[in-house]
Amino acid sequence: MIKKVLVANRGEIAVRVIRSCKEMGIKTVAVYSDADRTSQHVLHADEAYHIGPSPSLESYLNIDKIIQVAKESGADAVHPGYGFLSENTKFSDRCKLEGIKFVGPSAYSIANMGDKITARKTMIAAGVPVVPGTVDMVHSEEEALKTIEEIGLPVMIKASAGGGGKGMRLIKKAEEVTSGLRAARSEAKAAFNDDSVYIEKYIESPHHIEFQVLADSHGNAIHLFERECSVQRRHQKIIEETPSPILTHEKRMEMGAHAVAAAKAVNYEGAGTIEFIVDNDLNYYFLEMNTRLQVEHPITEMVVGVDLVKEQINIANGLPLTLKQDELTQTGHAIECRIYAEDPDNNFMPAPGQVTHIETPSGLGVRVDGYIYEGFVIPMYYDPLIAKLVVWGSTREESIQRTLRALHEFKVTGVKNNVRFLERIALADDFVKGNYNTHFIEDNFDFLMGGKEQNMQDDDVVSIAAFVEYLDRIGELKPKYEPATALNSWQKLKRARSARNARF
Repeated sequence: MIKKVLVANRGEIAVRVIRSCKEMGIKTVAVYSDADRTSQHVLHADEAYHIGPSPSLESYLNIDKIIQVAKESGADAVHPGYGFLSENTKFSDRCKLEGIKFVGPSAYSIANMGDKITARKTMIAAGVPVVPGTVDMVHSEEEALKTIEEIGLPVMIKASAGGGGKGMRLIKKAEEVTSGLRAARSEAKAAFNDDSVYIEKYIESPHHIEFQVLADSHGNAIHLFERECSVQRRHQKIIEETPSPILTHEKRMEMGAHAVAAAKAVNYEGAGTIEFIVDNDLNYYFLEMNTRLQVEHPITEMVVGVDLVKEQINIANGLPLTLKQDELTQTGHAIECRIYAEDPDNNFMPAPGQVTHIETPSGLGVRVDGYIYEGFVIPMYYDPLIAKLVVWGSTREESIQRTLRALHEFKVTGVKNNVRFLERIALADDFVKGNYNTHFIEDNFDFLMGGKEQNMQDDDVVSIAAFVEYLDRIGELKPKYEPATALNSWQKLKRARSARNARF
């Protein structure tokens, strides 16, 4: 049995993995770069080791250094989280070679599902529906034009080793093929060191729906239902929910069965995600498999009541699944909002910097997975995700209202962030009605970016209130009409609003 886990990651996912390990009585080892010396995952772990400079290539992607720390610390397992080395076959193989358990699938499964062309072939053989397109990589413009002639426009050119929206180009006209092919290959080469691309039919008005799967080493595999992930910007998810507002029970069971078949087709072990693209008529097609824990896994945990990290560790220990498909149910509705340190008014550019104040929401059905705190400096070197707000309600309507309440309570100052933008999403009529697809952001952009002036003023109120409190703490603010004691909240807010009104 695993006794000590090295978490080969950072930020909120490292904190989240450490929490489950502690509940299982497993010791934890954190690794950190120069930029993360005071990050929360370092503070929460039983041990912490410095692994290099801030750039990820010199720290979190340094396989030799992470293996060295695992051996020095006596860790008998490594949990990769998501991103970084989580889908790296060399890392998985190296752990096996060194006698360290990799909490995840085999290198074989990672390789087969990590390469999109191989994954398509595997799914076709397993009887899982795939989007019409090429079976092999596209080498030339002539091949691309021939494929387009067969399946029709529009199409997507995709990187075989792709992910995160990189190496993708939408082609609506035949004359766009040359530039699109060149751009997709170039971007894929830069991002994945592999310029292989393939072509798929582009599904109009698509929904992005994924199924969570678990599989053990004894041939057992189950799904834990779906997550609706269609609220996306630049092919990256922003808000996810479960259950999907568009699926029927019959379609859910049908897709779930295909998700399990997909996992079994590659002898999968661990937690994984089968992603489908779904059209307005509920026709669905395999998109890809993520051979790791997903960012949005907490909403599945909220409605199914299963700790997915604990399940990963149990599977890595060689234990059979105790969960039975016919015993699993979804209870209530859950929504996840990704909180980013980014500037919505500047094309959502990352906005690293020091957090001067943070208030996170709480209450019934509210969970916050994060890693920042007051005074922490958000590094510029990594993804700007700083927290995930996860909300549960007995119904979708209650979940949306609770999400709005929690977002209203979520306050971060010192760095730009997307909290107000997320509020606008939850207020949008299309979202409230569940009538949205992956074009939701562009279709509602004006509404989502509305209220900017009010949002700025609200942020000013918070900033001024924090400054008033600071002055009070150091004794600089001693008004004549009240004793020199701490100001209560309503007095601070009243003064802050007065100051704001004077300013504007």
